[in-house]
Amino acid sequence: MVDSLSPQTWPFSLGWLPQPAYLVGGGVRDALRGYNAALTDLDFVLPANAVETARAIANHYRAGFVLLDAERQIARVVFEQATADFALQVGPTLTTDLERRDFTVNAIAYEPHTQELFDPLHGCADLKQGVLRMVSPANLAEDPLRLLRAYRQAAQLGFELEPATQRQIRQLAPRLKQVAAERVRVELGYLLSTHGGTPMLQAAICDGLLQDWLPRVTATNLAQLAAVETAAIVLAEHWPPLQVDLNRIWGDRLRGGEATRRTLLAMAKLACLLGHDSQAAAQTLQNLKYSRQEILLVVNLLKLLSQIDTETKLTHLARRELFFLFQTAGQAFPALAVLSLAQGVGLAAIAPLITAWFNPDDAIAHPQTLITGKDLLKYLHLNPGPKIGQLLKQLESAQAEGKITTPTEALALAKLLLEPLF
Repeated sequence: MVDSLSPQTWPFSLGWLPQPAYLVGGGVRDALRGYNAALTDLDFVLPANAVETARAIANHYRAGFVLLDAERQIARVVFEQATADFALQVGPTLTTDLERRDFTVNAIAYEPHTQELFDPLHGCADLKQGVLRMVSPANLAEDPLRLLRAYRQAAQLGFELEPATQRQIRQLAPRLKQVAAERVRVELGYLLSTHGGTPMLQAAICDGLLQDWLPRVTATNLAQLAAVETAAIVLAEHWPPLQVDLNRIWGDRLRGGEATRRTLLAMAKLACLLGHDSQAAAQTLQNLKYSRQEILLVVNLLKLLSQIDTETKLTHLARRELFFLFQTAGQAFPALAVLSLAQGVGLAAIAPLITAWFNPDDAIAHPQTLITGKDLLKYLHLNPGPKIGQLLKQLESAQAEGKITTPTEALALAKLLLEPLF
């Protein structure tokens, strides 16, 4: 038997499992294809006492215990480097339970006590052929998220969708709009961040799955989605540290697996799918329950792209315009560089901006704050109020144009500007 199915790799002893007990789902699938995940994720089906077994294991090993579904008797034990889910068997037999699952490769069970594999739906054959095949149309219709999950799992496994399965997904595609936005966003995040996810995301869109969630996608957008991946590779070849920036996690709202998929590169791909109207793009992201920080990032990228959508526009930006471009992009500048190259701006035109980005002393890309509101209040004996903000904006513009470069020059200019303001 495959070593990774051995109970010796588990965070608890086999003796805590009653007989029979079955390991099922992705853990069995991945073990059979020789994939070892960094985090052990175990799913067990028990004919009886699923929650009681989970609670006993959690208590003995001082692990976390979560009752996921009291009605269906599903519980989770959380270890430091593993999770183990325990579910009550659905139906009178193991086969009945497996027949309720989404795809055949996920409907293989392993009995650790006897070291037997149970494969009534021939999932092992589909594993060998690299095919993702539905168990039944009814199972897909029962939870429409499985429609999108098919493309995500195919991307992660490097599999092809079985033709009849793909045809059935096309027929059921309108049902995806019934699914909670958060669940759709998670699957979309997988496709945006998974290596090889772009072709499957393109296929999902072409098959009508995301028309209600991404209503402004065009053929041009889909082509640009692939171009972003190519652009990221090209830029990383010239500036290797850029790859680190693009794979950096963006945002602090999420925790766990979803957070690791929200990278700058994934957000750049997402921007490709939203059209040019930044207001409509913001609404689409709100519908998908993205955070305000993430929406601001994408909207700013779209606005900046409209300013530099051709090489001529980019190369003719004045110093002041470049200053505010870097200020607006902030830490998301690498995503802007990738998107610019993907939409046809030449590498030679983008190169000076990237060079400036990596130069911490560049006065335009990384301007030093010359003066603050507190400085104005202290040295010019001013009172707090909205006019302080107006003065700071004027000083920022002067700095962008190179008219002032030191705090002393900023204070001197502030004095000159005081009379018309006050």
